[in-house]
Amino acid sequence: MHRHGRTLVGRMAAPMVAAVLALGGCASTPDNPDDPLEGYNRAVFAFNDRLDKAVLKPTAQVYDKFTPLPLRAGIGNFFGNIGDVWIGVNNILQGKGADGMSDLARVLINSTVGILGIFDIATEFGLERHDEDFGQTLGSWGVAEGPYFMLPVLGPRTLRDAGATAVDLTVDNTWYGGQLVTETGVTILKLVNTRANLLAADKVLDEGALDRYVYLREAYLQRRRYEVYDGRPPREREDDYWSDDSGGR
Repeated sequence: MHRHGRTLVGRMAAPMVAAVLALGGCASTPDNPDDPLEGYNRAVFAFNDRLDKAVLKPTAQVYDKFTPLPLRAGIGNFFGNIGDVWIGVNNILQGKGADGMSDLARVLINSTVGILGIFDIATEFGLERHDEDFGQTLGSWGVAEGPYFMLPVLGPRTLRDAGATAVDLTVDNTWYGGQLVTETGVTILKLVNTRANLLAADKVLDEGALDRYVYLREAYLQRRRYEVYDGRPPREREDDYWSDDSGGR
């Protein structure tokens, strides 16, 4: 880690871990065994929803309208190139050495030929991008996912993924030198760019769900389990997905 101890990510990660530890022992009487903290989670979901409607979504809409597509693609590629380093490390930690080396080769190619990752040349060379994070690594090591857990601003996680997110954010911080101003600007740009890419999904969530909270929870849990097991979750888990309706278990 860098010598700058009080960075933006550091201040985000510390209360995040504290909340995970504090709420990990909380119990209620849930309708869904995956979501024993539903009261807390719904409150955070409502907060995130208000924040999104007031700040994030309008900002993303302006960004989407006025940022040329080639520039947006370059920004996305730049962040993706940085992320490929940690993706490669996680693939190696999961025992997928070939994928990990492919990820690191992507970084080498895109950082040079692709001009600091602005252009995704590696994909044209047949090196596909993977999607791994420390939460998936913990899952591959057998760490249980724990209950569903909503994080302020960052959104849905499981208890395992919430803790892993603190690690992911800390690693992200190393690429920006631990400088608060730089890190803050990059974090905001990355957040807005990510939100702009999700604008098209808003209609599905708004019009396709009787309960937006439940819809998001079930979609997230299903996606994460498929990611952890590389698309091959245990049979009983797979059966659970299709036997449960969107109203929960």
